[in-house]
Amino acid sequence: MKQLFIPLLFLLLPLLTLAQTKAGGLVFDEGGNPVPFANVVFAGSTEGTITNEDGRFYLQSDNTYDGLKVTFVGFQPKEISLPQKVNYNLEITLQEETESLNEVVIYTGKQPKKNNPAIDILRKIWANKRSNGLSLVDQYQYDKYEKVEFDLNTIDSALINSKIFNKMEFIFDQMDTSRITGKTYLPIFINERSSQVFGDNILGKEKEELEGNRNSGFSTNQTLIAFIQELYNDFNVYDNYLKFFDKSFVSPLSTTGIDTYNYVLSDSAYIENKWCYNIIYYPRRSNELTFKGDFWVNDTTWAIKDINLQVNKSANINWVKEIYIEQEFDVLNDSLFLITRDYFLSDFALRKKEGSRGVYGKRTTLYDDYKFDKPMKESFYDERVTRYEEDVYTKPDEFWEEKRLEPLSKDEKGVYVMLDSLKKVPKFQRFYDVGSVLVSGYYEWDDANLDIGPVFSAFGFNDVEGLRIRGGARTYFDQNDPRRIEGFGAYGFRDKKFKFGLSGKALLDHKARLILSGGYRQDVEQIAASLTTSTDVLGRNLASSSLVTVGNNDQLTSIKLANFAIEAEFLKNLVVRSDMSYRTLKSASPTFNLDYYTDFTQSEIKSEVKQAEFVLSAIYEPGKRTSGYGVERTVTNEWFPTIYFGYTKGVEGLLDSDFDYEKLQMSYRQPWRMGGLGTFSSTIEAGKTFGEVPLGLLSVVPGNQNLFSIYGTFPQLNYYEFITDTYATLHLEHNFGGRIFGRIPFLKKLNLREIIGFRGAWGSISDENQLINATNIEYIAPNKKPYYEYSVGIGNILKVLRIDFNFRGNYLDTADARKFGVTGALEFSF
Repeated sequence: MKQLFIPLLFLLLPLLTLAQTKAGGLVFDEGGNPVPFANVVFAGSTEGTITNEDGRFYLQSDNTYDGLKVTFVGFQPKEISLPQKVNYNLEITLQEETESLNEVVIYTGKQPKKNNPAIDILRKIWANKRSNGLSLVDQYQYDKYEKVEFDLNTIDSALINSKIFNKMEFIFDQMDTSRITGKTYLPIFINERSSQVFGDNILGKEKEELEGNRNSGFSTNQTLIAFIQELYNDFNVYDNYLKFFDKSFVSPLSTTGIDTYNYVLSDSAYIENKWCYNIIYYPRRSNELTFKGDFWVNDTTWAIKDINLQVNKSANINWVKEIYIEQEFDVLNDSLFLITRDYFLSDFALRKKEGSRGVYGKRTTLYDDYKFDKPMKESFYDERVTRYEEDVYTKPDEFWEEKRLEPLSKDEKGVYVMLDSLKKVPKFQRFYDVGSVLVSGYYEWDDANLDIGPVFSAFGFNDVEGLRIRGGARTYFDQNDPRRIEGFGAYGFRDKKFKFGLSGKALLDHKARLILSGGYRQDVEQIAASLTTSTDVLGRNLASSSLVTVGNNDQLTSIKLANFAIEAEFLKNLVVRSDMSYRTLKSASPTFNLDYYTDFTQSEIKSEVKQAEFVLSAIYEPGKRTSGYGVERTVTNEWFPTIYFGYTKGVEGLLDSDFDYEKLQMSYRQPWRMGGLGTFSSTIEAGKTFGEVPLGLLSVVPGNQNLFSIYGTFPQLNYYEFITDTYATLHLEHNFGGRIFGRIPFLKKLNLREIIGFRGAWGSISDENQLINATNIEYIAPNKKPYYEYSVGIGNILKVLRIDFNFRGNYLDTADARKFGVTGALEFSF
């Protein structure tokens, strides 16, 4: 997490050689009304664009043209001359095509689904989409070159003269103008990536071998590179949903597209000796994750030749003002159409107003040198890169001159020099430090190779410690560190006690990812907040992160935990771990205790639990991607399942341990993308304890007395309300992404998102565990009927706030039962 400040810096800074032909302006009808989605091309070429909802357009070309051609179904084509190389603020008026009004559909409003030639063509695309492209061959390989660039846009004199850029004015020497939007921009970062891709359709496997990676100023930062890769995931335009920015956009080629888009057959022409049809599409409804644009499709293979996609401006997406995509396909023979170029532009901004500043993110991907039917062994696809290969990130200029499939512009080349100079400016270094703290939570003390933090756990409050302060640090040389040491110290002003923790871990074998770890912690903790007991010595501590709670928060435990572990990842994303831990537990509060009877006559009571345990666990997370090759890695994606199995053996007598027992636990968590219906999260968890154990070792259904929404807990349960030794829980949550609110006139402009949730728990407690209970807490388990609660929530309030309204479904007569509550959370999402 150390270097993830770069993406945030791109979002914060906005607050703070030219193409040969450029043209921009507005298209109107004879009544002065703007004409949306009209085709505008340079005369005598296929280079063009379509007007937006307001009739506005902009395009540019490296070639020289002297005219524009504007076409629009139901209107006469119009050509205008371009007297200069740069032609802005053009106003073009179209006249209706009166002679053809009875033969064509006027291109306004909703288009018919029946007797529409565009939809007839669309159905042929569906029928043939698996008969085009790489799916036709058994094996394939090709060269792939990817260039990602970030630019400050809407550069004007006010920004250039701003005090924020004092002594950094030299960066504006690299300004250029976007061929898509017409805005002036300043390149501030560029990343190049060259790789070879291998695939086998019979095995169903694909592998990408990275040959070289280079970026301006941060050449060896794998976390930044991984972030870029996840931000701009590859996608197939033929899929029903195109997934990027954590969203699922309905593709214009989707089999559900008829219900989502209007389609108009606009034109036909020869493109590279292939007869093609041009179809314009635009959304039927606003606020949905849809596109507008057009595509050319071949009339025999029904394969896409060219397509452009522009996200509907009213789409419910945060921080992104505009998204524009172009894809080009080439014909290798009569049936094999392959992608050759993919261009993706996104305009990140805090506001969506036309003149607001932002940051362009541009990805250009080029594909070349396709080869087919050269099989590779299956083991080739299963090989993993387990070590950092520095030469991949430090290729010389000669390598890039050979591997680039298109040359860098003068301004792009200048970015490499500019950012190297910028890093020497003290003011930029201060921006660097602030961004790092905001994103990672740590302050980088480079001279000592330490990260200080996390700053977000510096203060807390609870009924035992009162005001709590906490400070910590960890060693950090780079993200490939083979070992790491971390520690913290904390102090409570009410209990006047010092707490601390120290841990270390070392990577012994890169190939098997064999890791040894150990540590010790002495602290105050809320152990009733999770069913799965963590063996992570410095894991999350609710006592240090909670400032405001509901009801009494005095049921805290003083814990001393020593742990030693060894783990390995012999198979990708399957981690097997063995722990040996020893802990002592006793109440941290005079109003709460963990007492238990030591015999069935209930004559002797102990208040402290001493327990030695051996834990064997396995976590499988298929599809997880990470960056870095050190002892700690950064997860760079999120849409993957997590499957956990754990076995715990408590050994009585070992190191004076008190109990002999066994515990089995499992959980399965899966986030789901539901296309146009939003996103869904599901978690099931179950466990059973064999043997007699006191409260501190039982499974407490996790309540949540915080005012913050915490997934996996029950916000209407108090701590220690349900206590079990056998349990099963279920958590379901669905975010509709604004699909409902987006259809309500007075709400749709707010871009709110609807969230519903359901949580349930069943459990039981044995008579033997009931008999040894000597605490001041009555054991209640939801065994006769499962406990449940549900919630409705509103997300994306002011783009960052979520509020959940939680309702308790049953067990309403339980003492201190909370029937209704409100929790909230800060969520930064697209």
